[in-house]
Amino acid sequence: MRPNNPAGRLPESSGLITDDGNEVNFCHSCSFSGACNAVGHGKPELNALHCLVEHVGPYRNGEYIFRYGDPFRSIYAVRSGTVKTSVVDKDGREQVLGFYLPGEVIGLNAIYPDQFPCDAIALETSQFCRFQFPAMSALASRMPAVQQHLFRLLSKELGSATLLAGDHSADERMAAFIADLGERYAARGFSGTRFHLSMSRGDIANYLRLAAETVSRVLSRFRSQELIEIEGRELTIRDPAALRAVGQNLLPD
Repeated sequence: MRPNNPAGRLPESSGLITDDGNEVNFCHSCSFSGACNAVGHGKPELNALHCLVEHVGPYRNGEYIFRYGDPFRSIYAVRSGTVKTSVVDKDGREQVLGFYLPGEVIGLNAIYPDQFPCDAIALETSQFCRFQFPAMSALASRMPAVQQHLFRLLSKELGSATLLAGDHSADERMAAFIADLGERYAARGFSGTRFHLSMSRGDIANYLRLAAETVSRVLSRFRSQELIEIEGRELTIRDPAALRAVGQNLLPD
């Protein structure tokens, strides 16, 4: 399937969207392109993988891509927009688990127990590449590069889940969060120092296990220290090295 918007830009979003590549290569930010290209594979060699891809969306702000308890059938690679995953406890309180950017994959944590363990909600107009997982699993068993990359994605997912464990200050958590966002955007070919925060400060605070007022105070302090500039939800990292140094205990080397 072709995307719904051939111009590659959607309303009500940050405007970041993966491309469709060409007759030889996959999208530059495709979650599988790195593994495939590393072993010399492009679309001709991986036509079977390309045939598994279905473009779905757009999903508008607040719409669910999947819900807690839904049967696990597919994984989703974000083409445009941003997604948050969360769970709601028995008292109705939401806990934000993570945020996903263009080129990243959601749904891997559902492989076991074969159902989605969380909700996935669009934070802005978003589109996805949907991969039917049973067919992809069968393909991966025949193609070591795809299988190994699936394992790496799953390992990264598990690592992200423990990123905020431990006793860390609000400054460390916030610095690591911003630096990590920048590095993830940069890895996908977008600006790593200037980007739109599609998530609310309340969601950021929830994810970082902080009060919303604390997030606002830390952002103001970072601005006064000339680490960042922020206007509404438009954020610029002015000193990436210094910001990363603040959050270094929560970031990979």
